[in-house]
Amino acid sequence: MKTISSNTFKAITLASYLGCAVTTALLPSQAAAQAMSPMRGEVKSFTDSFALKVYPANPYKHRIRIEVKVYDQDFREVTNARVSPANFTLGGNSDRQVTVMVPFDGAKSRKVRVCTESIPFPAGMGNKKQNIKAQICGKFLAERLN
Repeated sequence: MKTISSNTFKAITLASYLGCAVTTALLPSQAAAQAMSPMRGEVKSFTDSFALKVYPANPYKHRIRIEVKVYDQDFREVTNARVSPANFTLGGNSDRQVTVMVPFDGAKSRKVRVCTESIPFPAGMGNKKQNIKAQICGKFLAERLN
């Protein structure tokens, strides 16, 4: 069995600490991503539609345009769902309540995905056109009780 001297052990420990410090320094100071809460939920309703409240959030320092859409479990858009507000501009480091009404369409239960999508600003508004469209979705299960 080979033993390690205390100087070698100190050198390895120092190298590990330095490696961690350099790696941490290279990471962005704020790792941010578009967010929405809640991301999952179960709803019970006595009517032929159900309501959800979601909160899209903008962790960035600049404003972004947001669109909230509703999809079924197979990611087909639910065109008769009502979203208020569906399109809006969200300021930096803020969030906003959005109300979503989804009909059961005669079913006893329904699985939907409520998605927050950032819409790139067009060119000419003081910035270059952004081609990245981010999407984050929450998954919800609703059950009709009558």
